[in-house]
Amino acid sequence: MHNIAEISRTFNHFFEVSNVEVGQHFYRELGGFQVHAQVLITSWIVIAILLGLAILATRDLQTIPSGGQNFVEYIPEFIRDLTRTQIGEEEYRPWVPFVGTMSLFIFVSNRSGALFPWRVFELPNGELAAPTNDINTTVASASPTSVAYSYAGPHKKGLSYSGKYIQPTPVLLPINILEDFTKPLSLSFRLSGNISADELVVAVPISLVPLVIPIPMMFLGLFTSAIQALIFATLAAAYIGESMEGHH
Repeated sequence: MHNIAEISRTFNHFFEVSNVEVGQHFYRELGGFQVHAQVLITSWIVIAILLGLAILATRDLQTIPSGGQNFVEYIPEFIRDLTRTQIGEEEYRPWVPFVGTMSLFIFVSNRSGALFPWRVFELPNGELAAPTNDINTTVASASPTSVAYSYAGPHKKGLSYSGKYIQPTPVLLPINILEDFTKPLSLSFRLSGNISADELVVAVPISLVPLVIPIPMMFLGLFTSAIQALIFATLAAAYIGESMEGHH
């Protein structure tokens, strides 16, 4: 009887895992459009967290930093160094706020799934999870990057910027134009796919071994979130720098 009970519990765990669905959404009407409400809710929470941390971090700055202020100052320094490396010493400064905003929003969004663990906060349909596991969020994040590098090149080089589309030969004109569309698509699908896979991979073992697995999985998720935010910010800055340099 004991073995039967153990087998029954095991099957119950697998049944719970089978209920994990990818792509479920809590739909709501907003201004005549049907939107994924759980993505909006989590995104607003992420924005509130970032604003709150920014206010707390800058509330009592000291001339000689110590303790937490050292860490707070390290973040913009790291973003500034990353932007300078990808864009160049002369042109990077105006783009630091953009790259920093994108990287911080994506990082906190990636980790927001851990703030609302599976089955802790349930909606009528779908669950509160990382907004970056939804392709709509990642496309919305990649679109400003597309606008940024489409603006940066012509702003610096003027009409001569269009010459890059026929380099090294005019035969490559369609491919060079297509590349401008594939860049934001690659950013979008890479981020969305990796975060969706990360949340699904974490959900399965946590459902099977809820008392043992969560702690190492939390560190793994933190590492994955940081890497994905870093990749996104690095590529965004690289595309902007490439646009202003006019080479591929």
